[in-house]
Amino acid sequence: MNAWWVPPTLRDYRASWLGTDALAGLTLVAVALPSQMATARLAGLPAVAGLYAFLAGSLLYALLGRNPRLSVGADSTIAPVLAVGVAAVAVVGTPRYGAAMAFMALVVGGLLVVVGLLRLGWICEFLSTPVITGVLAGIAVEIVVRQLSIILGVPGGGTTTIGRLRQVFDQLGHTNGWSVGIAFGVLAVIVVAQRIDHRLPGALAALVLSIVVVGAFDLSTRHGVAVLGHVHRGLPHVHIPAASWSELRRLLGPAFTVTFLCIAQTAATLRARGGAPRASDSINRDLIAVGAGGVAAGLIGGLAVDASPPNTAITTASGARSQLTHLTAAVVVLAVVLTLTQPLAKLPEATLGATLVFIATKLFRVGELRTILRFDRIEFALAAATLLAVALVGIEQGVVLAMIVSLADRTRRSARPRDTVLGREPGTDHWIPVDVGHATEQVPGVLVYLAYAPLWYGNADYIRLRIRQLLDTSARPIGAVIVDADGMSDVDYTGLQSLRDMVAEFEGRGVAIGIARASHLVHHNLKHGALLALLGSDHFFTSVEEAVAALDPGP
Repeated sequence: MNAWWVPPTLRDYRASWLGTDALAGLTLVAVALPSQMATARLAGLPAVAGLYAFLAGSLLYALLGRNPRLSVGADSTIAPVLAVGVAAVAVVGTPRYGAAMAFMALVVGGLLVVVGLLRLGWICEFLSTPVITGVLAGIAVEIVVRQLSIILGVPGGGTTTIGRLRQVFDQLGHTNGWSVGIAFGVLAVIVVAQRIDHRLPGALAALVLSIVVVGAFDLSTRHGVAVLGHVHRGLPHVHIPAASWSELRRLLGPAFTVTFLCIAQTAATLRARGGAPRASDSINRDLIAVGAGGVAAGLIGGLAVDASPPNTAITTASGARSQLTHLTAAVVVLAVVLTLTQPLAKLPEATLGATLVFIATKLFRVGELRTILRFDRIEFALAAATLLAVALVGIEQGVVLAMIVSLADRTRRSARPRDTVLGREPGTDHWIPVDVGHATEQVPGVLVYLAYAPLWYGNADYIRLRIRQLLDTSARPIGAVIVDADGMSDVDYTGLQSLRDMVAEFEGRGVAIGIARASHLVHHNLKHGALLALLGSDHFFTSVEEAVAALDPGP
């Protein structure tokens, strides 16, 4: 099947894959059904809105996407951001709230399509892995705190994490023991199923069991266990949601935040599942497909969609070979929406709350945080600061802070780069850092300096002063300075000016300067900046050893 009208993920499809894809689709349904409904509730929408989002995301990505296993649907990572953003323009539970959430899906989907068309998928790289880990951990805290009142069966309240915790603490005396028992039972079933085999439908089994228990013991009426109640049955209505200019202005901030999270999570999911783009390709095609799914979800009253790491992991582990897996799952979910919504009316809210708590534990990557701490305490501090900002200040503000912190950290590292003095390995012509643990020797009167960064306006004076400091503190008189440019990928005008000032200063002190191992790009910059003419071509060398031999002042 290679005709132009065949979706990319279904080309070269083999009949022998059909059984595997169908089984993987059923496995996906068992996981996605409860999680999609729970995510919709997290966003403040009816549970069926999550199923609509799954239908739209799965269908559009299967038609337009590139990766055969990527799963798209309502996602708990962006649901809290959507809830906070839409709550600013409408009251949760009102028709206007649902319409505003659908409009948000249109905006986010449209932004993703634009990003894909303009080939701007690279912006996902503006958040480092430690900061993304902190963002996800902060969102996990937000999810758990939001679910505490549901699990405990109390009214809850508050608009911030601290406020919600305070409200729950004040209402502990009214805890519904049945709700707590159901939540812990659901968690136990899911955890045990995951321990045995993560493909087991623990969440679905817990959902069915909790419905049976509530119905058998009439827990809703007799013991006040909160349940979903009426769930709309039938096909969704297609309509174009609208918003006023005032509402649009207030929704744009959260929409950009959600868009950025979608880009980052889509890229991370593709990389984690072996779907990283080839050097000549990019994630832009996938962003267009995810965005189209979001637009479709908005048109049928759903919420914005995103790539789902856990669902993608399930399809991969189940042996899925193509997007037929997700089309199969979408057909089954559609059948549920058309015929099986009545039993869902007895589904306890605590079941969905417990499902979200379990999902949150997957977002809070303790192992990753430990690895970051062992690697670099500063990067761990960035992750921890981002976590606290997202959890305590707000997800939108935390993500913006995370972007600023990431760029500030990278700028700091480049503005104050690591550097070293080089020494020659005895008996060779190899020059290596003196601090790597190998024996080295110095040539009297010669200083060889290497900075691990491009030379730009942020570090130009710092590097010049570092070389001067090494020159002034040397135990022996220095007659030649060799700048090993192997670590310099670029030199800007300010960096060039700093080099020219250094040449003039050192020549006045009787110190010769040589440039070794400059790339053709750096050499081009130095030539056009007149440094080549100032120093002379005989002061540019292809190796450090050549430079030392030429400029060695001798005894």
